[in-house]
Amino acid sequence: MSGLGIVMLVHTALDRVEQVARHWTASGCPVVIHVDRKVGNPTYSDFVAACADDPLILFCDRHACEWGSWGIVAASQSAAALMLENFSDVRHVYLSSGACLPLRPVGDLIDYLADRPRVDFIESATTADVNWTIGGLDLERFTLRFPFSWRKQRKLFDAYVRLQRKLGIRRTIPDGLIPHMGSQWWCLTRQTLSAILQDPKRKEYDRYFRHVWIPDESYFQTLARLYSTHIESRSLTLSKFDYQGRPHMFYDDHLQLLRRSDCFVARKVWHRADRLYQAFLSEENSVMAPAEPNPGKIDRIFSKAVERRMCGRDGLYMQSRFPRPGTNRGLTAFPYTLLQGFTELFEDFEAWLANATGARVHGHLFHPGRAQFAGEAELMNGALSDCATLRDYNPTAFLSNVIWNTRGETQCFQFGPGDSQGINDFLARDQNARIAIITGAWAVPLFRSNQDFGDIRCEAARLQQIESKQLELLDAARSKARIRVWTMADFVESPMEPLQSLLEDMGTPHPPHLTEAPTMVDLTGFGKFLQNLKNQGMHPYLMGDFPVNDVFGTQAKSFKKPYLVQ
Repeated sequence: MSGLGIVMLVHTALDRVEQVARHWTASGCPVVIHVDRKVGNPTYSDFVAACADDPLILFCDRHACEWGSWGIVAASQSAAALMLENFSDVRHVYLSSGACLPLRPVGDLIDYLADRPRVDFIESATTADVNWTIGGLDLERFTLRFPFSWRKQRKLFDAYVRLQRKLGIRRTIPDGLIPHMGSQWWCLTRQTLSAILQDPKRKEYDRYFRHVWIPDESYFQTLARLYSTHIESRSLTLSKFDYQGRPHMFYDDHLQLLRRSDCFVARKVWHRADRLYQAFLSEENSVMAPAEPNPGKIDRIFSKAVERRMCGRDGLYMQSRFPRPGTNRGLTAFPYTLLQGFTELFEDFEAWLANATGARVHGHLFHPGRAQFAGEAELMNGALSDCATLRDYNPTAFLSNVIWNTRGETQCFQFGPGDSQGINDFLARDQNARIAIITGAWAVPLFRSNQDFGDIRCEAARLQQIESKQLELLDAARSKARIRVWTMADFVESPMEPLQSLLEDMGTPHPPHLTEAPTMVDLTGFGKFLQNLKNQGMHPYLMGDFPVNDVFGTQAKSFKKPYLVQ
């Protein structure tokens, strides 16, 4: 006899249970199996018959096991009592489930426990010291009553809890007990376990814990503190939980991850993970070097998985992981640049910028007519259409998808007051946005147009009002985007420095040093155009101090550097 006994609580995948049970008994570990009473009698009888040839496999009285109910504790008591009664050589009893899988040779666990004959391995912490309780109940789970199922009768459960709180109803904790909590998967010494099962006050304790919420996480954890001489408050079973308190399931692709943990047993393993069962229940597994169990080796991976499940990834919007409002996640997946006023001031600016930086330079992605993708494409990565109706249905998702589907590649697009403005608030909050604006440049196309001046004046007033509101929004204190703003007069007077800073901000690996600016449109007469707007009653102030004679004298005005808003 090995000195180690295994208790298995099972209710499904009985073929796997038999396989694991025989793996334990092959190393001399007796196994007592509790089969949930909800399993049909024919299935149960067939399972007992299949294991009848192994004298080290026994079956205990059956109990109905509901999540969070007393039945799981009763099942553990029955199986443990049968183990102690029939196998006098057992010195440690290891509680496991039908979904538990040994990860290391059984001999490693036997030797490990033999070196620690008086140690009880059971996670046991006071309610003040735990941070894993899910559902808002910690000490109250020991002082309230829970006659209704939290899973099947949630409304009744919540209503009865509220009623007890309102009426001030409290249960009395038995004298001498300090409630403790922890994982239900323990490994207790014979001395401690027999003391719990043979306690003269067991009926009183059982009666009390029968109405505690999730007693399998507190019954043995609390009573072990009364009798154990040496508790290590940890479980030898590797079990990981998500942010909702649900256990992670291990599949075939977790093979190397489980090996890295050096743990003795893992829960919860998918019953169809053939590769895992073959790898860990074979003799080849015996080549693993003995080591102290260290689940911390993989904690970082699980923490990252939980974080991704809760928050998704920066800039990824999908039905199953749509970010909740208020989460501090990136709105887009990669830095990008928005340019406003540049195509109005320079001839063939998009082609020049693409050649200078190697970026994908789009036109006006939010043009009212269509999304002007680079190269006049009608579709781009991710099957995104240039249809304005589809884009404007959810403009923030459209931009996020543009950046997500081209992440790793620098994206740049044009914008202006004539475009759909529903994206402005999103841009201000996006830390990946690099925004460069030449204010008032929208007037250049109007200046060059051959329209009635009265229509030009009305359109200029409309566009100026839109751009003014945009600038107020971008200049707000909560803005996270990197924003550079120049008035048109400042930019036209000295365009080289702003253009150079623009190339550097776009994140190109080796931005070229500009010696010549792109060709600027002919602005002869633009100053008089602005004066005519003033004469007609419209005040074009966003262009800055643009001289009427179109000549920027060094004595007339000094160069004003662009300002940076972060």
